Amino acid sequence: MLQIKNLTITHKKDLRTIVENFHFVLNPGDRAVLIGEEGNGKSTLLKWICDPASMESYGEARGECIHSGEKLGYLPQELPAAEGEKSVYEFFSGQEAFWEQTPQEQKTLAGKLHLPVDFFYGDQKMATLSGGEKVKAQMARILMTKPTVLLLDEPSNDIDIETLEWLEQLILSSGLPVLFIPHDETLIERTANVVIHLEQIRRKTVCRYTVARMPYREYIQRREDLMETQRQQAGNERRQEENRQEKLHRIMQKVEHDQAAVTRQNPAGGRLLKKKMKAVKSMERRFEREAEDMTQMPEAEEAIFLKFGQDIRMPAGKVVLNLSLKQLQAEEAKGESGNATEVSEGRILARDIRLVVRGGEKVCIVGRNGVGKTTLLRRIAGELLGREDLHAAYMPQNYEELLDMARTPVEYLCTTGEREEETRIRTYLGSMKYTADEMNHPISQLSGGQKAKVLLLKMSLSGADVLILDEPTRNFSPLSAPVIREVLQEYKGAVISVSHDRKYISEVCSRVCELTEEGLMN
Repeated sequence: MLQIKNLTITHKKDLRTIVENFHFVLNPGDRAVLIGEEGNGKSTLLKWICDPASMESYGEARGECIHSGEKLGYLPQELPAAEGEKSVYEFFSGQEAFWEQTPQEQKTLAGKLHLPVDFFYGDQKMATLSGGEKVKAQMARILMTKPTVLLLDEPSNDIDIETLEWLEQLILSSGLPVLFIPHDETLIERTANVVIHLEQIRRKTVCRYTVARMPYREYIQRREDLMETQRQQAGNERRQEENRQEKLHRIMQKVEHDQAAVTRQNPAGGRLLKKKMKAVKSMERRFEREAEDMTQMPEAEEAIFLKFGQDIRMPAGKVVLNLSLKQLQAEEAKGESGNATEVSEGRILARDIRLVVRGGEKVCIVGRNGVGKTTLLRRIAGELLGREDLHAAYMPQNYEELLDMARTPVEYLCTTGEREEETRIRTYLGSMKYTADEMNHPISQLSGGQKAKVLLLKMSLSGADVLILDEPTRNFSPLSAPVIREVLQEYKGAVISVSHDRKYISEVCSRVCELTEEGLMN
């Protein structure tokens, strides 16, 4: 059992309270999903549970976490930089539990994660693995320690669909209590039996949380139903109040008129009108007290707002991409140059790749982790970004390839530096639910989802008619992801993407191609 008591976490820089007086008990059999908009503190909460010192650089916490006798297995949102410098073998061999594994146990675990049998002994740097391979490696090392509680921050990011299905089964059948932050709605719907919802309302000035011991879809539906009932009741009470006030105003006007008209020759009438006015005033005070107890309009965190240019059009017959590769080779890191990694050609990943994309198509490339999807998308971006007959924009899997982490979102998005442009950019960021303080934070201090919002906003402002997207929904909460999917579904240009998000694939993509060693299969 894991118990959290009286937890309050405050952001040091802008003094924003992330959670306040938070109480929660994770019991055996609980599969608790942590949801909330980007930047609401989900990862911070998980870090605090695992190691309070890990968030002290930016957060201040008061509270108690009781998990004596439990062995926590924690998957961070990003692979720590120090771990990225290790070879795969060094990453595993530094863990005592690795040496307690029999060869058969290692083989079984590698098979479940769709990894090569000799994966654990590889000399490849962890940082050069694909996003999915990094997640798999970390999950493998966690499971070797035989944890009794799993704390998983975005375990569904970048892993292929087969491994997603394995993860579902692990969460469902392991019997371990799990607290996880996923961005794959299908995974949430199939596994979670407890929902913890962190919210920031009133322009992120007030925090609140909800713990609901029910499946995710039931929670969302019940929440919507309760809010609609409250909204209707509050509306009815306000209409009744308006009618009462209107009636009271008419009575008061009549009494005041009669008082003005009463003569000295009718003192009895004057006294009667005074009593009547006193009764009216008493009624007014009673109405005011009743109004204070009226049902309040429900408060909820508003969804993000994003749109791409409505005037973007791509002729259906236009050939956006006509790609033919005899072979696709892996990119091997050689060193750092600015924010981008220099690469050299490595092992052959796939052969005989052929891909034709025409205007208006929304193509998704799927495939197992490590097969070269990101490498292929980079090749496609390299070919399209320089074209003059179209305007392409690229969202890489690693945001640092394009983002200047030392700059603020406003500085990154502004191109002219003019006051009018900055005002407009701040308005756009506000629609993406950034606070004024967050707009002035270095991008390096933002959550993964907030970084993704900056890139998407940059793309929307660019007027691009071709979008090249590597895992576009990977860092968006299940509350924001539907908005992103709807925007991309309505987008009139061409989209070429890599994704394992099952809802994104089914709702947005018009064609799915699987990348294998033999090429692209439609």
